[in-house]
Amino acid sequence: MNAHTSPASNRIKIPPGFWAGLSELGIASHEVARKAQMPLTIVTEPTVTDTQYFAIWEAYSELIGDTAQGIIKLATVYETAKYPPTMLATYHARDYRDALNRMARYKQLCPPESLRISEEGEHCTIELEWLHAEQPGPPVLAGITLACLLELGRRGTGQPLTGQLVEFSHTEGDVHALEDYFGCPIQMGAGRNRLILHRKDLDRPFLSYNEELLEILTPALDRSLYEQKRSRSITETVKWIMKRSLTGGRPDIQTIAKELSMSNRTLQRRLSDENTSFNHLLIEARHEQAREYLADPSLDIKEVAFLIGYEDQNSFYRAFRQWEGDTPTHWRTEHSEISSI
Repeated sequence: MNAHTSPASNRIKIPPGFWAGLSELGIASHEVARKAQMPLTIVTEPTVTDTQYFAIWEAYSELIGDTAQGIIKLATVYETAKYPPTMLATYHARDYRDALNRMARYKQLCPPESLRISEEGEHCTIELEWLHAEQPGPPVLAGITLACLLELGRRGTGQPLTGQLVEFSHTEGDVHALEDYFGCPIQMGAGRNRLILHRKDLDRPFLSYNEELLEILTPALDRSLYEQKRSRSITETVKWIMKRSLTGGRPDIQTIAKELSMSNRTLQRRLSDENTSFNHLLIEARHEQAREYLADPSLDIKEVAFLIGYEDQNSFYRAFRQWEGDTPTHWRTEHSEISSI
């Protein structure tokens, strides 16, 4: 078996089960959002860029303390019932090999990491590769990815499976705790992230095998893979990234262009081709986010200003008057009255 993913999008959807898992560990989602300098709406609109995804994992790592404990606790507390469809398709596979094959295939739907799986002799090696080599993911994410692969086998087979060897490119905290969890030696600073399994374990049937559910999930996931590869308009993509980058500052064209792996000039030309400009989209993004945040009565005006990139409240007031012909406070009052009717 050899499987390798080749991703098509830098839009990453965080499954609701992630936030539920953090809650089980006593970590509030808004704490993670604030530490990662992300909009508080990521819990309800949990789609982020690669860079922001990494920032969320870094924030989780800092809040949990020891990286090893952050890996083990989240991998074990994550409820099977809250698995996203991509994970459900692996959990209900025929056997561990089928599950890993599906995991490698559907990882394309949730970058920024891909999996290379190979079998040789008595070993099955699963190597984690970052899509952008110049931007490797945080240690806690590498650890949780490999832990979840083993956790999948344990839950699916009902057996206390162990690895043969785990290698990490960076330090992952308490090595003894990780060796207890994986049931095998752990090597830090190996230059790569990989899990080596006993090949014979791949033949173990899954107690959770569900053929009928797979017949529903597989075509739907394959269709999602196809749709994800179709291109979006550059306008839609830029505005989406802007909304995810407003918190605490004004995103500049260099930052957005870099996120899209293109030059400033190319981005400006592509936007011009779609009859818009960077500044116009920035104004739209701020206006749309302001309305959304003001609809949330738990956020005060000063915080709304900060969340859409204004350093002071007065600048936000002036901008909002231009957009709506009204003050943020009065607009909020009027719209809360309308929504309560």
